[in-house]
Amino acid sequence: MRLHHVQVACPPGTEGTARRFYADGLGLSEVEKPEDLKPKGGVWFRAYDEGGSVSAEIHVGVEDPFYPALKAHPALQFASVTELEAVAERLVDLGFGVDWSQRHNFPGNERCHTADGQGNRVELLAPVASG
Repeated sequence: MRLHHVQVACPPGTEGTARRFYADGLGLSEVEKPEDLKPKGGVWFRAYDEGGSVSAEIHVGVEDPFYPALKAHPALQFASVTELEAVAERLVDLGFGVDWSQRHNFPGNERCHTADGQGNRVELLAPVASG
């Protein structure tokens, strides 16, 4: 078994904000939704590994009424702490807050938390190099 995708929600008409966070900030690629799902709104994103296989997929679906996920969240793991720090810096440059207060409390990883433009919690982490 493997995880196929995670879905988070957004209010109607805020797909542009989702693109800014997930594509511009996190570096995910936007992918086309199936034709029969397009009328529902929302936007889909994927990350690919070095071999071109899908390594992560996030679907942002429209909900009305909308309530952000403040506790439940996707956690995206980057290859290195250097990459994690670069992504966090890019998010800050785009105006998204990044919280490093729990950076060292997840064994074997460094991490931070952020929120997408709709307020949904997102965890970002990277393995600590052993040595």
